[in-house]
Amino acid sequence: MIYKFKSKAAGDVIMLAPGGDAVLRIIGKEPAAKGIIETADMPAAMKAIEQAVAADEAARKQPPSDDDDEPKPGKGDGVSLRQRAWPLLEMMKRSLAAGEPIVWGV
Repeated sequence: MIYKFKSKAAGDVIMLAPGGDAVLRIIGKEPAAKGIIETADMPAAMKAIEQAVAADEAARKQPPSDDDDEPKPGKGDGVSLRQRAWPLLEMMKRSLAAGEPIVWGV
């Protein structure tokens, strides 16, 4: 599935399912084919993304241990959560300033 986030205040943001699902879960939404982020929910969503990005970056800085069988977040693909979430975060900032919701799947 592909997410196409739309807002009247910004250009479209397109994300593949794994990245889109992850970002939606971070902001407290269940991944779905259709949805909306209301302007009232955007400040909390932006804060949640920023906190998740900080946690992801801290986890990436940890040296791998020999006894750790669990993969580190984002390990393998080289694309950080910051890189994946930045376009949607910028869309949220612009949409909040303009008072416009963000929708997908409509």
